[in-house]
Amino acid sequence: MRFLTSLAVVVAALSAAMYFLENHLEKFYIFSPSELHALSQEAISLHGNDTSSAVSHIVTQLSKSHPNHVNLAEEWVFNNAGGAMGAMYIIHASITEYLIIFGTAVGTEGHTGRHTADDYFYILKGEELAYAPGKGSYEPERYPQGSVHHLRRGEVKQYRMRDTCFALEYARGWIPPMLFFGYADTFSSTLDFPTLWRTTVITVQEMLTNLAKMKL
Repeated sequence: MRFLTSLAVVVAALSAAMYFLENHLEKFYIFSPSELHALSQEAISLHGNDTSSAVSHIVTQLSKSHPNHVNLAEEWVFNNAGGAMGAMYIIHASITEYLIIFGTAVGTEGHTGRHTADDYFYILKGEELAYAPGKGSYEPERYPQGSVHHLRRGEVKQYRMRDTCFALEYARGWIPPMLFFGYADTFSSTLDFPTLWRTTVITVQEMLTNLAKMKL
């Protein structure tokens, strides 16, 4: 009985904390969708299809505007999620935001996942196609270079990155629950545990570093 009482108190406290934080999430964000869209378009304007230079420009500018929260150690790891495969460079990871470069040189297709955060996909090179089922929905959504695909929190779509396609991806909301989706394919298909380990090390390191700087 005492255990159940203690458990109820813990659950109630966590629920109250989550409710409070949920209603104050905006206060914890340091990036903005409009800022990142403008920066992506600036990088494309300056460097066109030279994606390496575009990425370098984005990271350099972000390190100036957010000097304490940008990972300058450019390490790329594979990412398998929802049946799609690509590579990513984690620029920022915290409890309420993540910012990565994600893409592939050979194309991929899969399930977006249904997430606890809004996801913004700024296309730096190539084109992304997306599809959500519905009455009269027979044509794909198209997101060419310079555009942004906003997947709202709780929504789900099929997506395809045709041929070479890279994007700056920004998520804002509750990030930790998204990790289950990002990890699932490792256990169900790829069994690529070295990649899972490096992804975990980078993500946890970035989250703890940002927490130490009082960035939730």
